Amino acid sequence: MQLAQQILFILLSGIAIWLFAKKIKEIRRNINLGHDEDFSDNKSLRWRYVLLLAFGQKKMFRKPLVAVHHFFIYAGFIIINIEILEIILDGIFGTHRMFAGLLGGLYSFLINAFEILALLVLLACVVFLIRRNIIKLKRFISRDLDGWPRSDANYILITEIILMTLFLTLNASDTLLQQRNIEHYAANPTGNFILSQYLQPILNGINNNGLETVERTCWWLHIIGVFAFLNYLPYSKHLHIILAFPNAYYTRLAPFGKMDNMPSVQNEVLYAMQPELAPTETNSTTQKKFGAKDVQDLSWRNLMDAYSCTECGRCSAACPATQTGKLLSPRKIMMDTRDRVEEVGKNINKNKTFKDDSKALLHNYISAEELRACTTCNACVQECPVSISPLDIIIQLRRYLVMEESNSPQEWNAMFSNVENNFAPWKFSPDERDKWKEELG
Repeated sequence: MQLAQQILFILLSGIAIWLFAKKIKEIRRNINLGHDEDFSDNKSLRWRYVLLLAFGQKKMFRKPLVAVHHFFIYAGFIIINIEILEIILDGIFGTHRMFAGLLGGLYSFLINAFEILALLVLLACVVFLIRRNIIKLKRFISRDLDGWPRSDANYILITEIILMTLFLTLNASDTLLQQRNIEHYAANPTGNFILSQYLQPILNGINNNGLETVERTCWWLHIIGVFAFLNYLPYSKHLHIILAFPNAYYTRLAPFGKMDNMPSVQNEVLYAMQPELAPTETNSTTQKKFGAKDVQDLSWRNLMDAYSCTECGRCSAACPATQTGKLLSPRKIMMDTRDRVEEVGKNINKNKTFKDDSKALLHNYISAEELRACTTCNACVQECPVSISPLDIIIQLRRYLVMEESNSPQEWNAMFSNVENNFAPWKFSPDERDKWKEELG
């Protein structure tokens, strides 16, 4: 029986890890569909951002109460799952609480700490479920989350509650079997744990065989739940648990509001307005496309942003366009970009290479009206807890609209014409502006 459990466990582990690795490889390929962008500068500062933003969740603590609840879930996920290593080793070698004999008193201390964290995680998940489904905070009932995204968050919170309950019930049944001197369980006695001991009276009326069934069921459901969560992660917004770290490392170090100019356009402006500063030698490479129409025109960093989005809605809650009823929602920009990348990835899986599907990120997913509503205020970039920039994608799509499709409102066209002819947004020549200035003086 024990050998059969070991074989089943190894088989289950292998399948779960293989499926996870396969999907992660696919996501990595999808991210690399974007063009190259260099983030090799200032490595020490980048590692500091990893510590502050990814590990320390610095931006979350602008709202301390929510941040503390989120930290309970985050710390619980990271720390409690250290015990998964013991479960895996026990499953492979057919042992029971392998680390108990190795760590002695330290083992009980660790499990007690894990149990306290488990309770905090459980309570935090309940609070977040109430915020989403009973209080219904504005950013959680937005139309951006209609359908699967709203369900996704609830599924994860409920799963966490179930896993923490299984963990505590597992410990309660295990320690109770130790007290009854059941051979396999009494081999590495641990004594009672700080919280699970209070569940023992509920289980005490069950006979030994029934109690072993409870313990084994909790053990198997816990590990199956972890493997299921592992393979659910790449399809969920909770992929940010993994991608928050590279996203923090590859954060944009330029000051907010600084935009990347296209050299070809910048040189044209210099030729017109400051010819003495314009380069004397022209670059042989010509600009193939202005801005971005589809995900392949964005950078790999933009696509990693899309996969890293937590769908928390802090960006849209801070966006003045969203709050005044405009169609634009920065959160939707990121979700649409991820959906389009996934669609392109499925196209490649099916055809071995991308086959034109007559769709694009611009127009089919994100409309011109959304892009025009953006004020480029950088509020969305400032608020994002994982260093995402919806603005960068908006600017590139808007550049394509204006420079490739000549698709812009009449008011914009009048301004563009004035800048081109008069070197200013106003319909006055430089001489007339000088005369106006002298008259004011």
